[in-house]
Amino acid sequence: MPWSQPLRLHLSIVIVFLLVSVCTPLMWLTYQHGRSSAIEAAQEKMRLLSLHALDHYRSVLDSGYSAIETSSALAPMVSAPPAEVDAKRDFLLKALQGSPKLDSLYAGYPDGSFIQAASVLTNPKWSQVLSAPSGTAFALITIGQSTDGMTSTWRFLDVNGNLLAERDSKNVTYDPRQRLWYRAAVAKDGPASVGPYVTAATQSLSLTLATPMEKDRRVVAGADVLLETISSLLNEEAISTHARGYVFDDHRRLIVHSDPSIMALILETLSNTSRDEVAAPYSGDPAFDAVRQLLLTEAGTRGGVAHFSVAGVPYMAQISPVEFSGLLKGNTLVIAAPVDDFVGPSNRLLIKTLMIAGGVLVAGIVAALVVARLISNALFSLAAEARQIGDLDFKGQGAYRSMIAEINILANALAAARDAIRNFSLYVPRELVRKIVSAGKVETGVASRQDVTLLFTDIRDFTTISEQYSPESVTALLSSYFQLMNDIVEQHNGVIVQYLGDSIFGMWNAPVPDPQHVQNGCRCALALKAAIDEFNAASRASGRPEFITRFGLHTGPAVVGSVGAQTRRQYTAMGDTVNVASRLEGMNKEFGTSILASRAITAKAGDAFRFRSLGLAQAKGRFEQIEVFELVC
Repeated sequence: MPWSQPLRLHLSIVIVFLLVSVCTPLMWLTYQHGRSSAIEAAQEKMRLLSLHALDHYRSVLDSGYSAIETSSALAPMVSAPPAEVDAKRDFLLKALQGSPKLDSLYAGYPDGSFIQAASVLTNPKWSQVLSAPSGTAFALITIGQSTDGMTSTWRFLDVNGNLLAERDSKNVTYDPRQRLWYRAAVAKDGPASVGPYVTAATQSLSLTLATPMEKDRRVVAGADVLLETISSLLNEEAISTHARGYVFDDHRRLIVHSDPSIMALILETLSNTSRDEVAAPYSGDPAFDAVRQLLLTEAGTRGGVAHFSVAGVPYMAQISPVEFSGLLKGNTLVIAAPVDDFVGPSNRLLIKTLMIAGGVLVAGIVAALVVARLISNALFSLAAEARQIGDLDFKGQGAYRSMIAEINILANALAAARDAIRNFSLYVPRELVRKIVSAGKVETGVASRQDVTLLFTDIRDFTTISEQYSPESVTALLSSYFQLMNDIVEQHNGVIVQYLGDSIFGMWNAPVPDPQHVQNGCRCALALKAAIDEFNAASRASGRPEFITRFGLHTGPAVVGSVGAQTRRQYTAMGDTVNVASRLEGMNKEFGTSILASRAITAKAGDAFRFRSLGLAQAKGRFEQIEVFELVC
């Protein structure tokens, strides 16, 4: 068949197809599920981080408002320093200890006096700016009237409020009445806020909250809260490697960034740029421009999850407007990250799965090839055995065993057929059958006329031999004799058509065509004579009877084919040529010869053989005489 291919190829294709059909949908579903789950998990992380950051934002402001509201209600805070300075110090330290997000807490007075407590623990920059001694947790400055005018004193305290060092100065340039927070609170006669801005002392991003005292509206309590803690929170709790957090003010200017290096640029920008100006893009963050543009869209205004791309890279962002403070109501918190940060594990899982699937496919192909090879070898062995049975060759056959039950069943069936054919071949001239099959003549009831060379043999005085020796010994010796003659006839391209008692009927040029059938017949007769002479010499030596054999050789036309009944047929040759060959064998008795041949033989044998003419002789049952020759050599 045109599509016929080796079993190993078909089996490999089937196994690979099945593996691909099963693995591909599973891998794709796993990848899609993993990707969707990763994106959903990332969105949830963004949402939770945004809520956390907003809570932190609110907590920073609430701690500042709480501190100044408490301060405005305390009586010791109304009097200007240095009055009740110890009471003021104790309150300020307690307030800072209870509000770790506060940078400093202070109060300004209408006479220019001022008191401030700064937390070195919250903002370590104070330690460097003030050259504070080691172990300093808080720094306290008081500015007040003295006999020498306005003087200032810095006191450095440890975490328990114990004094570590004290530093006085008469060069006072700071006047709280000139500060925006003081003037805003006095002008508003209520709580006010200033910022975000960068503090002059520590260059920190801060927001100032201020409120007048209840008992004296000209005394203002203030607090600086650090917005840089928002940056630290966004950086420390980043949801992925490339995730970035942003806080934009109401002018879409960046005031907080999760990257410390960009945060430093923001501080520089806010120190030198008016709040009404739009800050330049930050080259350290490729997503900055896209995020800021996103805030101008409907998705940026509405808030929630938004998608955008940067240079072809897909991003995802969580936008959270700040709505809990009047001052910060226009601010917006944004957390953005490349989508690949979340689906990357899914992609790597897909690649790993593909590699595993590829390995499985290779293993499947190898397994298919191995299994197919085992099956093919088994089938080839059985096919070879079937061919040997077809050739009636039963040598070297053994029981075939396989791990596949169907092959064992086939092997057992073939073994049974082999045994049956071998048993029946004992009663059929299998050389003849083999040559008929190889010649392709399988039609029954068909005979045709053709030239053949025929050989008849007979053992002299075989009846007498049978009387003198036991049937068993004669049968055994005759079997060896027939085996010898059979082998020699086959060696000379002939076939024994029949065993006739102690005689044989041999033929050449049928069923297989043989252009040299006359020459092969002559050589075979001479070879048989020589072999039987040796056979008889061995028999004499062992005390067994000798088989003196006579041969008749003739060639000519005959009707050759399968003849007989419908249920039992025989392949043979019929016609006068057969009769003449048979009579020539019998005429050896008259001439005392071993091999007699006809004129037809000598005419076609050629110069390779030597014949001795014996003249004309009358054959039994024939009217015409036969010219007889002895085949000498």
